[in-house]
Amino acid sequence: MKGAFVTFEGGDGAGKSTQAKRLAARLREAGREVTLTREPGGSPWAETLRTALLSERGSALSPAEQALMFAAARADHVDTLIAPALAKGHVVLCDRFADSTEAYQGAGGVTAGTLAALNALVVGPTMPDLTLVLDCPTDVGEGRTRARGDQDPFDQARADVQEQRRRAFLAIAAREPHRCAVIDATRPVDDVAAEIWRVVSARLPQLTAA
Repeated sequence: MKGAFVTFEGGDGAGKSTQAKRLAARLREAGREVTLTREPGGSPWAETLRTALLSERGSALSPAEQALMFAAARADHVDTLIAPALAKGHVVLCDRFADSTEAYQGAGGVTAGTLAALNALVVGPTMPDLTLVLDCPTDVGEGRTRARGDQDPFDQARADVQEQRRRAFLAIAAREPHRCAVIDATRPVDDVAAEIWRVVSARLPQLTAA
């Protein structure tokens, strides 16, 4: 069967990791081969860059420097994990991808042209078939990450910066409605998972058909 590439995007605390795991489990129950991954990370070299990026020193880099490091990690991730898994017919589910760089480093001042050039270079044709944008108010997301006790330096950005990122994700979804679906992530986990399954079934029916 042909593979499919699904990404989960949104602000911190929106529930991306939880929902990616839930969808992976349900697709496996349906008999699909699933590769579950994340960014930054997903491959050994990219995980090394993840550790650097999510440190205090990483967060202190300029947005342009961060974008370059994210691009380097993404290039390795695509080449060593994502593209080979798709070639095998797997469903690849990724917690964050290129849209996060646009939302985060774009909000920091990196130009759209620079980000588009990086994307063309490191992603090329390996674009997601479907992007699920999990959306919730920034104060809700911040409360969730604080309750988990695992905030990284990016999670600790000022509320206005987090709101700018949220607007950037929504703008991406509005710009590319054929690829993106916005999911209300303020609801209970089971309700969000059910809507995601409905969207996947409608957009990529080959994945959920018996």
